[in-house]
Amino acid sequence: MLKPKNVQSIGQEIAIAWSDGSESYFPMAFLRRHSPSAENRGETDIFGQKYGGTDRTDFEGVTVTGWHFVGNYAIRFEFSDGHDTGLYSFSFLKELERVAQDGEE
Repeated sequence: MLKPKNVQSIGQEIAIAWSDGSESYFPMAFLRRHSPSAENRGETDIFGQKYGGTDRTDFEGVTVTGWHFVGNYAIRFEFSDGHDTGLYSFSFLKELERVAQDGEE
């Protein structure tokens, strides 16, 4: 399983060095906008109805203030706007890397 070897804050980005030698770089506002939390994305019931979530997409100026590893599968980032409920699984972060590389901001 691919795991982070090192996570660092560099300017307005989070840099992750992975166990396979690859590296990922994420703008902090990008990470906040793509938070996988129910607070951010909402929750869907068995009938496909979405509840909660936010329509906010502008997180300009929001920074990562800290992070914690959750078990051997995820990172929980803490943001300057108080958000800290998203669990970014390692596989989700690699998917986000592809989104960021494709220029989706």
